[in-house]
Amino acid sequence: MAAADCTTLPYAATGAFSGLLTDYLARKPALAPFYHRFPELTAFQAQIEEKQAAYSPEARQRLVADLHAQYAELGNSAPPAVAANLELLARNTTFTITTGHQLNLFTGPLYFIYKIISAIKLSQELKAAYPLYDFVPVYWLATEDHDFAEINHFQLFGKTYSWAGPAGAASLGGPVGRLPLTGFEEELLSQLPPEVPAAFREAYENANTLSAATRRLATSLFADYGLVCIDADRPALKQALRPLLRQEIQQQASNQAVQATNARLTTAGYKPQVYSRPLNLFFLTDEGKRERLEPDAAPGADCTQVTVRGTARCHSQAELLALAESEPERFSPNVVLRPVYQEMLLPNLAYIGGGAEVAYWFQLKDVFAAFGVPYPIVLPRNSAMYLSRANAGKLAKLGLTAPDIFKPLAELKKQVGAQLGQEEISLAAQQQALAAAFQQVQELAQRLDPTLVKTVAAEAQKAAGSLAGLEKRLSKAAEARHETAYAQLSALKDKLFPEGGLQERTDNVLSILINNPGFIEQLITCFEPLKLEFAVVQEG
Repeated sequence: MAAADCTTLPYAATGAFSGLLTDYLARKPALAPFYHRFPELTAFQAQIEEKQAAYSPEARQRLVADLHAQYAELGNSAPPAVAANLELLARNTTFTITTGHQLNLFTGPLYFIYKIISAIKLSQELKAAYPLYDFVPVYWLATEDHDFAEINHFQLFGKTYSWAGPAGAASLGGPVGRLPLTGFEEELLSQLPPEVPAAFREAYENANTLSAATRRLATSLFADYGLVCIDADRPALKQALRPLLRQEIQQQASNQAVQATNARLTTAGYKPQVYSRPLNLFFLTDEGKRERLEPDAAPGADCTQVTVRGTARCHSQAELLALAESEPERFSPNVVLRPVYQEMLLPNLAYIGGGAEVAYWFQLKDVFAAFGVPYPIVLPRNSAMYLSRANAGKLAKLGLTAPDIFKPLAELKKQVGAQLGQEEISLAAQQQALAAAFQQVQELAQRLDPTLVKTVAAEAQKAAGSLAGLEKRLSKAAEARHETAYAQLSALKDKLFPEGGLQERTDNVLSILINNPGFIEQLITCFEPLKLEFAVVQEG
């Protein structure tokens, strides 16, 4: 892709990101206590050494064995680049760069794609900088998430496509990755436009669960880049949770760490992103639900230790510890402990996430310390706006550059108007002259007949109002001369900022891939994760 097809601007210049994120990228000292190493190339040598010392051969063996099993269960061998990376993961000189996301249908919003490409590109950049090591991009499937309503739909060309799921799925409250694809063909696949690429259909047609379908789709899109997908809702992998579960059940260590961090974040002027609970664990019930574990039941309850919310089930601490030892797969970490579980399983160096994820990772540094797990480098994913040829042409015709489109609409109208030769209408000077004239009249009235002062003031106010009304009418008249250009500007602004937000938070990748099959390759060329800037990608 030509350099002209990709431009960047500071995140702060977009006006679309939180103060915490822009302060992090600016390396504000107030945030320094909440992360370990800043995401820059030179920081990775120390991160490699730290992780290499902490990550055991047993952990690596467990990971590689189960990943082979996960791919084997799909019925086909892993694509060559993926298989090669699985082999590399068996070596103690191989590390991962990880991103994670919910199992959104058909990838959901564009940032799903941007996250994965950020992980791929960073892996490539690290290999070039540190040739003695290997780096594998990993997509962590959020299979244990139980919020079905968040993931059961996606938007394409202004239409929302939804899947009701198996009977009772909306109220089931179980891990979404386990959901069978009952009714998917009739409710969703058969409704898709015919131009949707076959790979998107086949991923769901050839899978039994939502987890398997999401893996198939991510693999079909990124197989050539060696992306490894991991589903951590596996009995073999959950064995790694035993020490974490013991410490959490006995000491409630994570909540204590988060609460202390939250107090410091608040003092520094930042609002905590996620809520921590006394026990940051869920329990996977026999009925398939994922229910919160709650210590210290209400007064008068039969169970005075730990209850499984929404059920009659309760356990003493000793019983819960015994379960954690014999059946760790019955436990599921919540948002506070899931990152720790991830870093225990993987030889990981960096986690790539969106702005909200960066914010909650900043609550977790002391949690990692409490469990003796190295805290990774936290890297904001690449964020981008895509400009089709048509939209790029409209922008150029209006005399605007890509960074201009982030300005408020009123400011853009003035800019376009100036370029089109529109006069800027302002009667401020006339208002001042009018006020001066009436001031003289008021002074005359004061000398000759003070009872007329109020009358003069009323006339002055009336005249000022009339002049202001004329200013508005003249402005509208000037604007009407370029009404077509302003209408085009407003339409373009709405198109590039759907529902007033960034395109990446609403639009699906199919809206681009259907007309630009080389889109992913464009992003691979364009994205530079460690540049830490917002990208504008123009159709090549």
